[in-house]
Amino acid sequence: NITDVDDKIIEASKKKNKSIKEITESVTKIFHKNCESLNCQKPTEEPKATEHIKGMIEMTSSLIKKGFAYENKGHVYFSVSAFKNYGKLSNKNLDELKAGNRIEVSDLKKDPMDFVLWKPSDSKDPGWESPWGRGRPGWHLECSVMSEKYLGKNFDIHGGGLDLIFPHHENEIAQSCCAFETPFMAKYWMHNGYITVNNEKMSKSEGNFITVRDALKRFSGEVIRYSILSGHYRSPINFS
Repeated sequence: NITDVDDKIIEASKKKNKSIKEITESVTKIFHKNCESLNCQKPTEEPKATEHIKGMIEMTSSLIKKGFAYENKGHVYFSVSAFKNYGKLSNKNLDELKAGNRIEVSDLKKDPMDFVLWKPSDSKDPGWESPWGRGRPGWHLECSVMSEKYLGKNFDIHGGGLDLIFPHHENEIAQSCCAFETPFMAKYWMHNGYITVNNEKMSKSEGNFITVRDALKRFSGEVIRYSILSGHYRSPINFS
């Protein structure tokens, strides 16, 4: 799916003085070109988050009705303690997750681990009318709504980077299982390792960040693809 509304995009649009549509369309164009250069097959569906706001509002309302979420001053939070299997994917209990991760602190939450499903938007930011006022969805919610629409309440494989296991994928599982009353979201979770450069993690601050476009100046798309596929998907791969 294409995430075309979130806090980072809003922040970038303000910094660059460009509309959110301009930013998301230009980045999507680069992404499509990169996929084409690496010989990736086109997906059957490629939904955009902004096209599924109605479903996100409906799912949030359902979670509130079922007692898994609560509203406070235009914010709607998922109550993590209401989902007994939270932490199963990362194989950690709530205390371990609290201790080892950065959690968004807010006085509006009943518990520090609770995560946002819907948040208010001011007049300058993108927003949609909802039962809790004008606002926008949380990032985790977007993925659950779109995957259910196109793949169903349960599906076989869910992929992503190792860095998404917590909190993103844990949150997806929690809200999907509770909203759709299913014992699981996906049968198999496949998390890929990082690509390092000269045995160091890619980082903009270190100045060793290489994009697909940078690599294409030196190598063909087939060579880059072969290099990435040369190791086990869960292992880190060194690009040099």
